[in-house]
Amino acid sequence: MSELDVEAVDDIDAPAGIDAAEYVLYGGKGGVGKTTCAAATALASARDGTATLVVSTDPAHSLSDTLEADIPATPTRIREDIPLYAAEIDPEAAVGEGPLGMQEDALGGMGELLGGDGMFGGSAGGAAGAGQGEDPIGGEEGLLGGSMPGADEAAALRLLLDYVDDDRFDRVVIDTAPTGHTLRLLELPETMDSMVGKILQLRERFSGMMDSLGGMFGDDQDVDAEAGIEDLQELSDRIEHLRSILQDPRKTDFRIVMVPEELSVVESERLLAQLDEFNIPVSTVVVNRVMQDPSEVLGEDVDIAGPNHADCEFCARRWQVQQDALARSQDMFRGHDVRRVPLFAEEVRGERLLSVVAACLD
Repeated sequence: MSELDVEAVDDIDAPAGIDAAEYVLYGGKGGVGKTTCAAATALASARDGTATLVVSTDPAHSLSDTLEADIPATPTRIREDIPLYAAEIDPEAAVGEGPLGMQEDALGGMGELLGGDGMFGGSAGGAAGAGQGEDPIGGEEGLLGGSMPGADEAAALRLLLDYVDDDRFDRVVIDTAPTGHTLRLLELPETMDSMVGKILQLRERFSGMMDSLGGMFGDDQDVDAEAGIEDLQELSDRIEHLRSILQDPRKTDFRIVMVPEELSVVESERLLAQLDEFNIPVSTVVVNRVMQDPSEVLGEDVDIAGPNHADCEFCARRWQVQQDALARSQDMFRGHDVRRVPLFAEEVRGERLLSVVAACLD
């Protein structure tokens, strides 16, 4: 266990606790500062004694750097003075265990009929009678090709499911992967249903052939196939449970993070529309890296360097560009709580600046 080197927070009144739901998710385009916001929120949440877990599902592990602690792949307490836990999910390592938490060929002999890369399709191999990279049902992408999101995303979701109902934590703060990855995870219940349906269809089609081959696959393989299908159905049910949590505004607070630039505003608008299609409520929009004096954002004097619009032409011009994007975001996200986080002269790492970010989000 590693303990943070705590810096004195004397510039602001650091938030102790937050008024938020049981699950807080930060989503948005990659590189807009979701990890910073998640770390700041989790730190503030744990300060009042709330057992808080912050989880990163982003393959680019920056949570450890932001919190200045060694964060493993499983929830671990990283502070002795406050109940702050953290985990950085490693999708690639999880895929090695099987992205769905099943054995390498939990479908028994059926796995070989699914085409080169097993249940996730692929270009190598294929069932007897099928062309290279084809199978009797799925076509050239494999039996399940095109239906299943990336295995790394499935693995990240499988691990995340383990933490959603963990009694050790009163609040879970999630730093999600970039926009497209996050949304594809939410499509998995339908994907899993499709997978199970295709597997059952294939088994029925080949049942006569299997019987005529005189037990070529063996009774044990058939039992494994049944267990594999049950595993898929169980996972589908758990993902559906997660989605029901995400759709409940009493339990979940989804926060979109963006930067004050035209493309980021458009991306955030698209994300808001997509989340609305999934019936996932968005309460807060965070505009990060605003070239505004930190004192103006916080509403109090703080000893933190800010942009000099009077003497710095670059700062003044960038601020004008940002103001246009801010005006559009304020209009576009009307009805949502829009929060601003200033652009700092130094990288946001450690308790001092994370406390400033938390104050901006409070």
